[in-house]
Amino acid sequence: MAQISATLVKQLRERTGSGMMECKKALQESGGDIEAAVELMRKAGLAKADKKAGRIAAEGAIVLRTATDGKAIALVEVNSETDFVAKGEDFQRFAGQVAERVLEADPKDLDALLALPLERDKSVDQVRRELVAKVGENINIRRFARVGSATGLLGGYLHGGRIGVVVELAGGKPELARDIAMHVAASKPLYVSADQVPAELLAKEREIYAAQAEMEDKDKPKPAHIIEKKVDGRLRKFIEEITLLSQPFVKDDKQPVEQILKRANARMLGFQRFELGEGIEKKSGDFVAEVMSQVRGD
Repeated sequence: MAQISATLVKQLRERTGSGMMECKKALQESGGDIEAAVELMRKAGLAKADKKAGRIAAEGAIVLRTATDGKAIALVEVNSETDFVAKGEDFQRFAGQVAERVLEADPKDLDALLALPLERDKSVDQVRRELVAKVGENINIRRFARVGSATGLLGGYLHGGRIGVVVELAGGKPELARDIAMHVAASKPLYVSADQVPAELLAKEREIYAAQAEMEDKDKPKPAHIIEKKVDGRLRKFIEEITLLSQPFVKDDKQPVEQILKRANARMLGFQRFELGEGIEKKSGDFVAEVMSQVRGD
């Protein structure tokens, strides 16, 4: 077995970011050939990454990048298993690089994004899988959006790396666009206006409110038109809560967003809102067992 110097081990650690014993083992297997050792470690790392691919990753970061001319904004969600890894320098660098590639290349879908070159001869997905092997956690690029506008006004807002918003206005000023983006972050609208709410959603809500009204009045049954009026009122309130233009503006709750826009001679064209981990079912389990599993490299 070849004698491996501490200098060689140090060089390999700097190249790969891996532990001392792992580097020494790879150098021994490659007969001291550092390039061959790098290749061995990459192969082993990708295998580890594939093994971790099924693990739930609901932490991570929302990243926002804006073009220098302000005509495009990229929004990306990159997930990790723990907040500890998400705060690490390697994860943050990778997430930022991905957002930059989305901004520059405007990929059509996630597969196209993963295939884009990121570092030297490595694709986005190759770099991701190597990072998985390095940090010992599953890491996913979950979703992205790139909003571009030749004539509209874009505004972006990032809240603590956990909520990201992009809005597009026709008219108005940059300060207004940012204020509306902050409102979207805080108030979580689902649609811009009432006419965008799907008919099937309204029908479902109406059915629920009708059943509730009948249960509330079962001891003293009300006429059908009274129940209908109560249901209509609740449905109007539901629509106001989920549509941006109807919501009370967060910086002046005496006025709806629609009025704020009218006063500024602006019109809402659309928005994107990402919240970290939304919709991902988080696993609740034995934390000690989870830690031990990571220590063992499972």
